[in-house]
Amino acid sequence: MIQSTRKTIIMGIDPGLANTGWGIIEECGSKKRALAYGCISTSSTGDTASRLKAIHDQISAVIARYHPVELGIESIYFGANSKSAMATGQARGAALVAAAVSRLAIGEYSPKQIKQAVVGTGAADKEQVQYMVRVLLGLDHTPTPDHSADALAAAICHAHLRNKVETGEGEI
Repeated sequence: MIQSTRKTIIMGIDPGLANTGWGIIEECGSKKRALAYGCISTSSTGDTASRLKAIHDQISAVIARYHPVELGIESIYFGANSKSAMATGQARGAALVAAAVSRLAIGEYSPKQIKQAVVGTGAADKEQVQYMVRVLLGLDHTPTPDHSADALAAAICHAHLRNKVETGEGEI
């Protein structure tokens, strides 16, 4: 089997109104490496519209700098706190608009799908995900804050599940 040498830049996003993690990976064949990661933090004292604009603008700036062509983004987990889920959904929307304007191919994944793709089990804890992100990307440290590690995990998940679809092994 011939390994692909095509390089693909993939962005991952872990959305949140207070903290939106982002990560950029490069995939070449089966190898993946982190190019950059960070976290967009907004103040709870700011109005929602300004906070969403900041998320949109900063995600747009990251896209302009690294030129990803694909995006993996975490979907909303509706737990006990519906107010938190609403704020996360709004932040997610701001990030999705930035990605859509830049014409990125977008994959949306549940927290369980991301954990399954990165760790091998959908029941993995945060430390297991962070450890596997470090191992899979060949990093000498754990990405911090954890929102950026989660964003890198979303990018890895996208690369993994997208590759399964391309080879006929599964679907997103």
